[in-house]
Amino acid sequence: MPLLRVILFVLLMETGDSVCKLQGSPQPAELAQDGDLVIGGIFSFRTGQDYVINTFQTVPEVRKCKNFREFKFAQAVIFAVNEINNSPDMLPDFKLGYKIYDNCGTMDILRAALALASGIKGEVSHNNCTKTETVQAILGHSGSSPTIAFAPVVGRFQIPVVSHFATCACLSNRKDYPTFFRTIPSDYYQSRALAKLVKHFGWTWIGAIAVDNEYGRNGIAAFNQAAHEYGVCIEYSEAFSSSDPPERLQRIVEIIKHGTSKVMMAFTSHREIKLMAKELYKQNITGMQWVGSDAWITDHSLTDSEGYSILVGSLGFTVSKAKIPGLEEHLRQLHPSQFPDSQFVRDFWEDVFDCALNGSANTQKKPCSGSESLQNVKSTFTDVSELRFTHNVYKSVYAVAQALDNLIKCEGGKGLFSNGRCADTKHIQPWQVLQYLNTVNFTTEEGEKVYFDSNGDSPARYELVNLKMANKGTMEGATVGIYDATLPESHQFIMNGIPVEVPVSVCSDSCLPGTRKVLQKGKPVCCYDCLPCPAGEINSIHCIKCPSMFWSNEQKDACIPKAIEFLAYDETLGTLLVLFSLLGVFLTMITTLVFYCHLETPLVRANNSELSFLLLFSLSLCFLCSLTFIGRPSEWSCMLRHTAFGITFVLCISCVLGKTIVVLMAFRATLPGSDVMKWFGPAQQKLSVLGFTLIQVLICILWLTINPPFPSQNVSLYEDKIILECALGSAVGFWAVLGYIGLLAMLCFILAFLARKLPDNFNEAKCITFSMLIFCAVWITFIPAYVSSPGKFTVAVEIFAILASSYGLLFCIFLPKCYIILFRPEQNTRKHLMGKTSHSDIHY
Repeated sequence: MPLLRVILFVLLMETGDSVCKLQGSPQPAELAQDGDLVIGGIFSFRTGQDYVINTFQTVPEVRKCKNFREFKFAQAVIFAVNEINNSPDMLPDFKLGYKIYDNCGTMDILRAALALASGIKGEVSHNNCTKTETVQAILGHSGSSPTIAFAPVVGRFQIPVVSHFATCACLSNRKDYPTFFRTIPSDYYQSRALAKLVKHFGWTWIGAIAVDNEYGRNGIAAFNQAAHEYGVCIEYSEAFSSSDPPERLQRIVEIIKHGTSKVMMAFTSHREIKLMAKELYKQNITGMQWVGSDAWITDHSLTDSEGYSILVGSLGFTVSKAKIPGLEEHLRQLHPSQFPDSQFVRDFWEDVFDCALNGSANTQKKPCSGSESLQNVKSTFTDVSELRFTHNVYKSVYAVAQALDNLIKCEGGKGLFSNGRCADTKHIQPWQVLQYLNTVNFTTEEGEKVYFDSNGDSPARYELVNLKMANKGTMEGATVGIYDATLPESHQFIMNGIPVEVPVSVCSDSCLPGTRKVLQKGKPVCCYDCLPCPAGEINSIHCIKCPSMFWSNEQKDACIPKAIEFLAYDETLGTLLVLFSLLGVFLTMITTLVFYCHLETPLVRANNSELSFLLLFSLSLCFLCSLTFIGRPSEWSCMLRHTAFGITFVLCISCVLGKTIVVLMAFRATLPGSDVMKWFGPAQQKLSVLGFTLIQVLICILWLTINPPFPSQNVSLYEDKIILECALGSAVGFWAVLGYIGLLAMLCFILAFLARKLPDNFNEAKCITFSMLIFCAVWITFIPAYVSSPGKFTVAVEIFAILASSYGLLFCIFLPKCYIILFRPEQNTRKHLMGKTSHSDIHY
C-alpha cells in the first residue's frame, strides 16, 4: 500500500498536476508592496463591527467593519519600510516589501494570518513553487484575543509574530507561543504598576471590571493578585464584553451603584469603557475615580461617546510617547492614487473630505474636486503629538529589519546556526529570522533600547497619565509619573510632583492610635472595626504588649518607661508624715525640758527620772526613725529603717517595762520584812533595759548578716507603674524583730494591768496600762493593714503605726505629769502624791 502511494505521487508530479490547492476564495492584502523580503501586517483599521453569530453551516463571510482607528499604524509600517529601503546601511541590495491586511473579528484576523503564512495562490505545484509567498514576519495584532488565536497557528510554521499592542501576560508563555514577540510590556508589569498606583494613593477598597476575554481576565487576575500583596481589597470584580446583551451591563452598573468603593479599576478596551461610561452617565452615577489600563486610557475615541466626562480625571499607565521624525509629512502626503486597489483608502478619503470619488457607490455626497489634501487637515490621523502605540509599530518594523540585516551580514563561522553557519541569503526562511529576532538589540534615535527577553517581552517602562479636558473639547493625558520595572523596587514608581486630586476609597477608616483592627465577619481584611488597645499595649497592626518595665502612653502609640513610685518627701502624704514626726520630736523635747526644769519636784523624782529621760530619748529616736522610711529606697536606707525601728522601739518598751517593774517592786517593798528593792535598784533597771535592747540588736545583726533588706522594683502590684520598696530579705528576721517588740509590749501591758489598782494618788501603772493598750491595738491593727496596703501606702501604714504608738506612749505616760507640773503645782507635793495611805515613806 505505501508503494502505491509513492507511485501515485510521482505520476502526479510528472504530469504537472497541482499538489496543493487553496480552499475558498483568496483574500488579497489591503495595502501591499513587492519586495525581496516581505513583512506582513494585520491591523484593524476599523474597530467597530457588525456582530453576527456564525452557524458554520456555510462559509463565514468577512465582517463589515466601521469606525476608523488603526490606519495610522499601517502607515507607520509603510513609512518605516520606506525609510529602511532608502537607508544605505540597512539591508543593502535588498528591497523590503509589505502586505498589510485590514480585518476585524478574530475569525477574519485568523484568515489574514493564514494568508500571510501560505500566500493566496490558487494552486501550488512543482512548476510554480520556486518562490514562496510566506512573509518573513507578521506585525500585529493590536488585540490580545486575536493574537492568542493566530499566534500558535503561524508558530507551527516558525513565523515570527511581533505585536505592538497585545499585552496579555499569557503571551509570554514560550511553550504555547514560541514565535511571539512584542514591543509593548506584558500586562504582568502593568498590573503590578497599577497595584502600586492604587497603594500610593491609599486606596484600599476598590471595584474592578474587565473585558470578558483573555486580555481582561488575565489582566484583572494579575492586578488582583498584586493588589492583594499590597494590602488592597477588591469589593467586586466583574467582566463583560461589548457584544454581550445589555442586561449584563445593567447588572454590573447596579453593582457599582450599590457599592461603597470610590475607585474603579477598568481592565477593558475602549469599546467597553465607552459603553460603561455612557450607562453610568445616564443613571447619574458620578464621583468615581477611574484607573485604566493602557488599552483605553489614551484612546482618542473616548470623546465619541455620551458620558465621556465621567472619565475626566482618570489615571492609568501607558507606554511612553515618542517622536518619529518625518512621519507627519508622510501622513499628510497620503492620497488615494497611492493605493488604487484599496477600498479602505477610498472610504477614508471620502469620510475626511465628505465627498465621493469617481466610481464611488455613495451618490449622496458631492464629487471630490481632486484638489483635496491632508496638508491642512487636523485630525487624529495627522496628529503626531502623542505617538505611543504608533511608535511601538515603528519599533516592530525596525526590530524585524534589524534581524534581517544581521542575518544578511552574517560572517562565516559566527552565525547562529549549527557550527556557526550563516543562512542562505537567497532563500531566507522565517525560522531563520526567528533566531535573529531573539538577539536583536539596538537603540532608537531618542535613546530607547529595543530588545527582547527570553519570553519575547520588551523592557517595561510606562508613563502615568491623568486625563484632563482640553480647550478643544477633547481629553488629553497629562504625564504625572513614570514606572520603570528595570529599576530597583523602591525606585520603580516615581511621581513627578504634579498635583492630582483623588478621592478617599477605603472600606474602613484608619484606626486611630491606641486602637486595633478587628475584622468584620464575612468581609475582606480591609473592612474592620477599631477597638481600643488594652492598657499597657500599643498598636501597630495588632496591639503589642509593652515590655515589663514600660507602659503605653495616653495615645497608646508608644511604650514609655513606667512611672516610678515611692513615698517621697515632696508629696503631700510624705510631707504630713514628716511634719508629724518632727512634731513628735518637738513635743518630746518640750517634755524633756519640762522634766529637766522640775527635776527636783516630787512628781519627777517619784517617776524614776533616769528611766523617764531614757524613755524620752528613745521616743525621740522612734519619731526620727520614721523619717528613714520616706524617700527613695537605697541599700543603706533599707537596712537602716527596719533595724533602727526595731532597736529604738525595744529601747522604748524596755524603759516602760522597767518603770512598770519599778512600780510593782516599790509597792511590794513596803511590806514588812521585804528587801525586794535591793534586787531591782537603779543599776539593775539600767542593765535590764540594756539586756532587752541587746537581744534586739542581736536579732538585727543576724538578720542583716544572713539576708538583709534590699531595695527592689515591684512591677507586679501595679500594671502602669513601678513601686520602689524595700524587700524584707528574710521575712523571718522582720517578723522576729516585730514579734520581740510585741512580746515586750504584752509583758509590759500585763504587769501594768496587775499594778493598776495599787494605792497611790498618782499610780503610774494606770498610765502605762493605757499606753500599752494603745500600743498593742496599733500594732495588732498594723499587721492586716500592712499586708493589704498597696505600694507606697505600705510604708505609710508602717510610719503611721510608729508615730501612733510613739504618740500614745508620749501622751499617756507624760501628758498627765506635765499637766500637774505646769497647771496643778499644788498637786506636785509629796503629801498629795502619797495621799492617806500608809505608804508615806516610800520613794521610788
